[in-house]
Amino acid sequence: MDPLIVTCAPVGAEVMPSQTPYLPVTPEALGETASAIRAAGASIVHVHCRNDDGTNTHAVDRFAQAYDAIRSRSDLIVQFSTGGAIGMSAQERAGVLDLRPEMATLTCGSVNFGDEIFENAFPLMRALARRMNELGVRPELEIFDKGHLANARRLEREGLLAFPQHVDFVLGVPGGLEATVQNLCDLVDDLPVGCTWSVAGIGRAQLPMAMAAIAMGGHVRVGLEDNVYYSKGRLARNEELVERVARIAREAGRTIAEPQEARRVLGLAPLHAPPAGIDARGSKRTGE
Repeated sequence: MDPLIVTCAPVGAEVMPSQTPYLPVTPEALGETASAIRAAGASIVHVHCRNDDGTNTHAVDRFAQAYDAIRSRSDLIVQFSTGGAIGMSAQERAGVLDLRPEMATLTCGSVNFGDEIFENAFPLMRALARRMNELGVRPELEIFDKGHLANARRLEREGLLAFPQHVDFVLGVPGGLEATVQNLCDLVDDLPVGCTWSVAGIGRAQLPMAMAAIAMGGHVRVGLEDNVYYSKGRLARNEELVERVARIAREAGRTIAEPQEARRVLGLAPLHAPPAGIDARGSKRTGE
């Protein structure tokens, strides 16, 4: 088996600061979280951004601040969300790609999301995939239901994706595919040859889905975006959720991927320190 790649999704778009005091709302807090989850065993940080009052934002400037805060404190693979929050425009969702993160999510279909609809029609999927190709951003395919894999194959037939890709199964969203081992096995069996995969179980499904992925040779996503509890009634910190799956994996005989090792597994270029006067996004620093 490949070493286990642990992704941490520390913020998300649904959890609010009123639900947990451990949600990293500001760019500075995201940078501190990046350092903590890196030490705990994470290789990828999945980034959503908030305003200082905790409300959602997809403002490019805010993502730029978060990117710099994360990169100044860690060598994690930085993966931006293009899902944003329900109701955001296509322009909002795509704008952060201009910062050229190493990875970004590409949700492969619409899905009921609680009482709302997370819309991802084919014109939007095509536009996001095309922009990622233009900018050299590696997609992570977000799969909430089995039909989303068929949608990904359609994008491949249209020349907008080339398999193999890295795929994240998001299971247990109310309205999406239920988080069961049987469903996870069915999805993995249906993957195009050579794809790597991870699973994000929602709420109480986070730990059992992670344990299944560890045993099956897949990878894992944890974090407060998907689950705010460590155990019944006890709120979690992001780094605790990372450390737990890393410990379980080690006890099961799987090593934990360092970020550079994860880049190798995923086919990403090695991270090199930017030259003097250039920030982590490749832009000139102000005043230089």
